[in-house]
Amino acid sequence: MTPIESFRERQVALFGLDAPGLATLRALMAGGASVTAWDDAESARLQAIAEGMNVADLSVADWGRFDALILTPGAAPTHPVPHWTVERAQAAGVEIIGDLELFCREREARAPGAVFVVVTGANGQSTTSALIAHILREAGREPQLGGDVGQPILSLAPPDDERIHVVEVSSFQIDLAPSLSPTVGLLLNLSPDHLDRQGSMERDAAVKERVPSNAEIALVGVDDAYCHAIGAKLIAEAAEGRRVAPVSGERSLDWGFYAEGDEILYRAAGDPEVQVESLGALPKARALVGAYNRQNAIFAAAACWELGLSDEEIAQGLVSFTGVPHRLETVAKVGRVLFVNDSKATDAAAAARALAEFSEIFWILGGKPKHGGIESLRPFFPRVAKAYLIGEATEEFAETLEGYVPFERCCALTVATDRAASDAVASAARDPVVLLAPACASYDQFADFEARGEAFREIVQRIAALDQGDAS
Repeated sequence: MTPIESFRERQVALFGLDAPGLATLRALMAGGASVTAWDDAESARLQAIAEGMNVADLSVADWGRFDALILTPGAAPTHPVPHWTVERAQAAGVEIIGDLELFCREREARAPGAVFVVVTGANGQSTTSALIAHILREAGREPQLGGDVGQPILSLAPPDDERIHVVEVSSFQIDLAPSLSPTVGLLLNLSPDHLDRQGSMERDAAVKERVPSNAEIALVGVDDAYCHAIGAKLIAEAAEGRRVAPVSGERSLDWGFYAEGDEILYRAAGDPEVQVESLGALPKARALVGAYNRQNAIFAAAACWELGLSDEEIAQGLVSFTGVPHRLETVAKVGRVLFVNDSKATDAAAAARALAEFSEIFWILGGKPKHGGIESLRPFFPRVAKAYLIGEATEEFAETLEGYVPFERCCALTVATDRAASDAVASAARDPVVLLAPACASYDQFADFEARGEAFREIVQRIAALDQGDAS
């Protein structure tokens, strides 16, 4: 935990008692703050009360006594409409921040030189963050991994000159962190995501641009139009002593980090004939197969190289990486049928990376739909033997699939998984894959994508256990 000493003896309102919210509440209390917490969900309030937290209805509170509102990333500060606590705080002149900002202030107070790696983008952030932490750990460093991957940021050990914090952040967290200033800031890619919260691609890009623009060392992907423009701007505006480097997973670059064949390479700016440096080989990294992971691996190697690791340390870390939960995670193989958990695929772009890896797919998808739905996934429809629809997106996705992919309306994940497994076993496919790649947020039926992935894993384990029982 990181106790928030900077708010000692101050009055704080906190809204949101999900996992990050509870971690924030504990950190504030450990630092001596007086916190009044609330959540619209009774179950969340009861959990906090059971831990001895001060839970009180903020709708009837005297906002004039609060020094700050700490808002969970799940509550909207602006779009589509400000959360009601935001309106109360603004009316009372109370600053509105989040857990990322609390960490940044604590880092500035405790150890301003502590290495702080921040990863953002539309897809691949979790794998890239986990891979950076893994390479650092294998090289004998002391990384703390958290944020949107793993533990909430304030559950991590405090900033210290000997620690390296590697944190995945969303645009929601960046929105509430005005003093964010990473040592290394990574912007991987941009695609339409969370537009219900950001309002437009332009605003989403502008928010995420703050990660590299405020970093001492900026690594910016140049494989999509939005990131390419941001990278060109930051390179042109780079001040003395500040480093900005482009990263590509798709093509060779005149300078920067990229791959040719199976080698991750770095070429310094300047003379295009200068000898390139090899940071590691992709095919030896068994958990980093596929085009979608190419960019992740290059970014992770680049970040670790910028932090001073040797080429050998980076190469060894790439080889020993075993992947992250809920991102193309092999859950089980039952007979011929492979069960793959890609619950982290919360939009179409992420789901595309999963669909590109397999053929003969029995595809479970749906949830809370995002902008554009699954229209962009039409090129992958020939790979899908059948689709199983769940959640709010069912009718929208059924309309898109009609006439192209056989599908069933299953409503619940349990039903979808059982039916997909049954159809896959009965099929003539040589290598059938039951793939959970929802292309949707999870919030209509699950607390988050982790909960959705865990539920899928439990269902598959039950199916596997039944198969073993039948075999005996």
